[in-house]
Amino acid sequence: MAGTAPRPRLGFIGLGLMGTAMTQRLLEQGWGVTVWNLEPERIPPLVAEGAVAAETPAAVTAASDIVILCVLHTDAVHDVVFGPQGVARSAGPGKVLVDHSTIDPARTRAMAAELHAASGMRWIDAPVSGGPLASRAGTLTVMAGGAAEDVAVVKPAMDDLAANFTLMGPVGAGQTAKMINQAIVGAGYVVMAEALRLAEQAGIAADQLPRCLAGGHADSTLLQQLYPQMQARAFDPPRSYARQLLKDLKAVQAFARGLGLELPMVELATSRYTEYVEERGHGMSDTASIVNLYTPAK
Repeated sequence: MAGTAPRPRLGFIGLGLMGTAMTQRLLEQGWGVTVWNLEPERIPPLVAEGAVAAETPAAVTAASDIVILCVLHTDAVHDVVFGPQGVARSAGPGKVLVDHSTIDPARTRAMAAELHAASGMRWIDAPVSGGPLASRAGTLTVMAGGAAEDVAVVKPAMDDLAANFTLMGPVGAGQTAKMINQAIVGAGYVVMAEALRLAEQAGIAADQLPRCLAGGHADSTLLQQLYPQMQARAFDPPRSYARQLLKDLKAVQAFARGLGLELPMVELATSRYTEYVEERGHGMSDTASIVNLYTPAK
């Protein structure tokens, strides 16, 4: 009987809230993971859980068959991949890059083409939704762009991270789907904040609203999960950062304008988060704490 083929070696670059949770999940599922992060203090806790530290993104790539990224923005992806000690230094045919970051679709396509032309390494854009809790549970939603044969290579690892992994088209399609996701999420966070304040100000049992509306057209994971967090004002430690959603909403704005579209709901949600993050200085606050814009000062 032929032996079982060895699992691909994984690398993970970017150990923020999401990257750390995903790496922990992969380690728990028995994957070998080599890690690197711009802020080195995030690495030792994962090494204690079984990860292997690398000095550079190039070193991660040299030790890995599949390199997973989860970094802050488009420029950070470019730096990690094409910088002096970037992924491209150790890239080669047979290796696959999976980018879980939320970044620009057009630049994703350009970077993927550049990396493949230089080295033969393939690119899958695979932004995620669900947050750190879903990362730890392996129940993320992943919207992907790339070739089906490359997705087949990474599927075993993705199956341990995601409950819903959908290939939306060629490279860049995943990032486009994430734009739409963030338009819904950004507007939804603001709507949940306003619904909560309306319920509280009206004097009804605000904590019962998710149960009351369950199963109706207003029901959603935002109502069942985000609304109770807002109602409890449970924002520490942050589950996600307000600055990240603002960054994503601004990207949706630019993307829509490039298509000649006007999206007033997205514009309004962006203005609310701009006030909260840039004018009031809450970039590192929990994304759900946007409800504080609606809470009267004491």
